[in-house]
Amino acid sequence: MKNIEVSKIIDPIPASDGAGVKLKRSIGVEPNYFDPFLMLDEFGSENKDDYIGGFPPHPHRGIETVTYMLAGEFEHEDSTGAKGRMSAGDVQWMKTGGGIIHSEMPAMSEGKLHGFQLWINMPAKLKMNKPEYIYIDSKQMQIHQDSEKKIKIITGKFGNAEGPIKSHNVEPIYFDVELEKDKEFKFNLPSTHNSFVYLIEGEIKIGDKNHDKVNSSTLILLTKGENLKVKGVTKSKFLLVSGKPIGEPIARGGPFVMNTKEEILKAVEDYHSGNFVQK
Repeated sequence: MKNIEVSKIIDPIPASDGAGVKLKRSIGVEPNYFDPFLMLDEFGSENKDDYIGGFPPHPHRGIETVTYMLAGEFEHEDSTGAKGRMSAGDVQWMKTGGGIIHSEMPAMSEGKLHGFQLWINMPAKLKMNKPEYIYIDSKQMQIHQDSEKKIKIITGKFGNAEGPIKSHNVEPIYFDVELEKDKEFKFNLPSTHNSFVYLIEGEIKIGDKNHDKVNSSTLILLTKGENLKVKGVTKSKFLLVSGKPIGEPIARGGPFVMNTKEEILKAVEDYHSGNFVQK
């Protein structure tokens, strides 16, 4: 089986979204698209001015958003009637399908807020499906833990631990890995998948080939293969995310991602005419 190595190391760029929430964006800028992943944002600050505006009501069509909280609390509300409060360790998985309007607002006025939002593309055959909101309490997620590492499973399987999201079209893997110094995390990935590591803190070495030192809050794109090996140069924490490419053309229009420009224009028309929301 082929070993996985570092393909590219990318420093996220500072950005702002919603009502002035400060964040670091990697996928969505560089690279623009890492099929099936459309965007990856890390938001985190102890300064309330960096997040207090939150993400007021806004639309989406044609994507899935996965929000993973590490610290703080967010409240979600959407046009399907779904409501939920995310706390540290919780996940919100939203399939926007043909149209949803939602908000994500901080449920706190001070303290540390930290988390990630990942956008996953949907294939053409699913883009106009009925929206679905899935709230995953941290207590629902299985954990593999030994003396060398701790792995929280959002999707996929490691040993006997398995994530709560199953039977997904891109066969996603989403792990939160804590690795002790000088210890190794080894995992077999599907050779068909595009995969990345996002280093949250610490220092790691990936594969057998030399690569540049990786700092905290850095995206690391991986080569395709099966054998992934990550060594903790220091005690480290990182995300491992992998998914099967969809292989379809994409057209972007802000919060809408479809296959053609005409479909984007239709989404904008539907939104402004009041025919957007799918219930």
